[in-house]
Amino acid sequence: MRICCFQPGATEIVYALGLQDQLYGVTAQCDYPVEARTKPVIVRSVFDGTSPSSGEISEIISEKLRQGLGLYITDEAALLAANPDILLTQALCDV
Repeated sequence: MRICCFQPGATEIVYALGLQDQLYGVTAQCDYPVEARTKPVIVRSVFDGTSPSSGEISEIISEKLRQGLGLYITDEAALLAANPDILLTQALCDV
């Protein structure tokens, strides 16, 4: 089984279940346990690598939503390379 996990809490559960050898992709926020940082990053936040203020965050989110865009970026090539059987994720609430 090939798993990609796009929610940090679910990544922790994958490790707790001893399934880490079947984990082929995570998000940039999946950093626990520490070993999760060695997995390929498939999903990143539009804020990764930046340090916006709370006002800037609100402005960016509002603009992305107005444009019909998401707040996360999927590396499609990495996702295809991972070739997952299972995606663990969650729906996002409206801002």
